[in-house]
Amino acid sequence: MTSPTMTRSRLIPMRPRDPHEPGRTASSLELFFDLVFVVAVSVAASQLHHALSDKHIVDGLGSYAMVFFAIWWAWMNFTWFATSFATDDWLYRLLTILQMSGVLVLAAGIEQVFADRDFTVVVFGYVVMRVAMIAQWLRASHRTGESRQATLRYAGGIAIVQVLWLTTLAMSGTVVVVAWCVFVLAELAVPVVAERRWTTPWHPHHITERYGLFTLILLGESLLASANAIIEAVHDHESLGPLIALSVLTLVVTAAMWWIYFWPPHHTAIRTFASSLRYGYVHYFVFAAAGAFSAGIEVEIDSITHHTELSEVAASYTVTIPIAIFVFGIWWIAIRDNADRTVNIVVPLGAGLVLLDPLIPVPFALTAVFMALIVATLVIHPPVQRSVQRSGQRSG
Repeated sequence: MTSPTMTRSRLIPMRPRDPHEPGRTASSLELFFDLVFVVAVSVAASQLHHALSDKHIVDGLGSYAMVFFAIWWAWMNFTWFATSFATDDWLYRLLTILQMSGVLVLAAGIEQVFADRDFTVVVFGYVVMRVAMIAQWLRASHRTGESRQATLRYAGGIAIVQVLWLTTLAMSGTVVVVAWCVFVLAELAVPVVAERRWTTPWHPHHITERYGLFTLILLGESLLASANAIIEAVHDHESLGPLIALSVLTLVVTAAMWWIYFWPPHHTAIRTFASSLRYGYVHYFVFAAAGAFSAGIEVEIDSITHHTELSEVAASYTVTIPIAIFVFGIWWIAIRDNADRTVNIVVPLGAGLVLLDPLIPVPFALTAVFMALIVATLVIHPPVQRSVQRSGQRSG
């Protein structure tokens, strides 16, 4: 079989990849692809930070949820496609770079969504990404054998939904929000319909590695927020102590989130079609929470330096709620099936207890303690090894 990682001047037949291919890892193209999502996530988190600090909580969270769906869904669809059909020839690369251009356009329109609920640029960027994905699926349909019907259903389903997205450009007010909700459900339904009878392969270690890499991107935003607390402390000597404490505690909690996420063997979480759907779709909340966590740290900085009208309790909740969602989400999709009873009690309980942080005057301290206790429990109780049985079906 011709190695898909070799760059050729001619096109490489796009055949289904071997789901048991040894040593399958993320390619340099996939890592390059992720870089543009760093930009989009950073812009979305920054806009959420400003919206929350200005007390535009409902509008800010709503805008963030809609924008982050576009970011997450485009990334996830490419990731699952790549695990099945990546060839790394010149056409595959060009179509991937076209998708990257759509991400940059989407990122440029995020501010308009938060400021004026103007989705024009975001929708245009999103459709550019998805049209490139249609081309990828159509190309894959030529040499996929039993998976041909699935690839054609993907291409057709995505095309139909993109037409629906374009109709939102003629809408305004609450109609746009309602339409977004309906069209999101349509997007989520495409893999379910496409894979109902005809399936495409996936490589469990490769796909979960890709999710892990995106998680690192999101946690990196939190480390940036930690650094921003130190930078702010240099310029605000009156708040030096609280800002330094916030920076240290942010590092501790971010490290704990990393530890918790990578504790279980994620590849065992996508054994069947249903479990792969759960793993893929619940990651929306995990990823969105990780991005919102960095925004919450920035809100805490504003609270300490008196640059927001939010109360201290409300500012603290912008940090603790995303952490709780992140931890509970990872427990639900990856930890609970690989853990003993003690871990399955401590992790979700700890996710709930971090919400107590706003009740104490020391910013973020209680959350760090609870997160450290969760990590200590995971160290003492290693993952339970379970056999993996796959059905050959996938999501995304």
